[in-house]
Amino acid sequence: MARGIFSTLKGVDAFGKTMDDVKVKTRTGALLTLISIAIIFTFTTIEFVDYRRINHDTSMVVDKSRGEKLTVNLNVTFPKIPCYLLSLDVMDISGERQADVTHNVLKTRIDANRQRIADQPTSYDLQNEAEKVVAARGANYCGSCYGGLEPEGGCCQTCESVRQAYINRGWAFGDPDSIEQCKQEGWKEKIQAQMTEGCNVEGRVRVNKVVGSIQFSFGRSFQMNQMSLHDLVPYLRDGNVHDWRHRIQHFYFSSDDEFNIYKAEISSAMKQRLGIANNPLDNGYGHTEQTEYMFQYFLKVVSTQFRTISGDTINTHQYSATHFDRDLGEGARGKTQEGVVVTHGVQGLPGVFFNFEISPMRIIHSETRQSFAHFITSTCAIVGGVLTIASIVDSLLFQTQQALKRQGGSNGNGVYGGKLM
Repeated sequence: MARGIFSTLKGVDAFGKTMDDVKVKTRTGALLTLISIAIIFTFTTIEFVDYRRINHDTSMVVDKSRGEKLTVNLNVTFPKIPCYLLSLDVMDISGERQADVTHNVLKTRIDANRQRIADQPTSYDLQNEAEKVVAARGANYCGSCYGGLEPEGGCCQTCESVRQAYINRGWAFGDPDSIEQCKQEGWKEKIQAQMTEGCNVEGRVRVNKVVGSIQFSFGRSFQMNQMSLHDLVPYLRDGNVHDWRHRIQHFYFSSDDEFNIYKAEISSAMKQRLGIANNPLDNGYGHTEQTEYMFQYFLKVVSTQFRTISGDTINTHQYSATHFDRDLGEGARGKTQEGVVVTHGVQGLPGVFFNFEISPMRIIHSETRQSFAHFITSTCAIVGGVLTIASIVDSLLFQTQQALKRQGGSNGNGVYGGKLM
């Protein structure tokens, strides 16, 4: 009975066999076999390279992150503004304000050729000239704040602390010659020595992930009656002409993930591969010869996430930028290049302002690769397809060759099978 069942199964065999003694091997078949092998090898190699290739998929989702902070990395040079006149302030729509930011920011004095002044004191000196003067006064010395808002301890030990006390009180710091600490430190002489210098500002600033502004302006800023004011007395009494021409070496936003060196390298490599490594404001230049001039940059910050094939996730940011500059000497009314009269609703302040807002969307760049199952399926399709086509071509060529032989034999001089027709 078992033999009967297996005998019945033979009828559904899709792979019928032929005996070796009835197989016909031809040179044409051999040539097609070699060509088929070459095609299969070539296509399989291409498919394997495609299987190993890392592709990038881009998608966009709503950014649901909350309470994050951004790190602004900047390097800006002002050739015509000395460091003692330059103030860096940060404010945002939440009401948070950072006045005269110095933490993680280095101001470098530069000469007329934009070269760093070698013998200058930097913000990282632990024993600068002012501290040396204070040390020489003795431990019991307590300097007067001259009516300014006294710090904790009630003493203003340096000229800079007196100046800060004035600003905290909302007063202008206008006459350093009447301040004992300033005269002892030679504050006026040092300021006069810097009048013709420029300043390079480099570092990073932490800001909230909300609409805000980073401002470079003249003099120290302070708050009075919910208004932001600037101490311009040192600038107004300076006999030199200063303007806001500037060069932006780099300006970009980063996230907390990029403080990790490993993730920072991955982020940089991904940006290079995707062609987004260059920031819009890098190597930018703003030129003016007017003292009362205002440069404004409007930035749209977009959260970006990289997902690698190994499973790492790195958050970063991109941004787009437009700019607008304005001559404040024209007052509230001015004209465009086409002669159209325009009215400005805000008076404006000389300086360079980077106004940024946050996009509600997040861009996700993911590394992907074909699955192994897809590679196997494609390889089988290549092998089966090439052999099938080659078999059909071989069969057609063989049948054509046999037909031509028969036709030639039947018409050869009227002879068929060695006999006359």
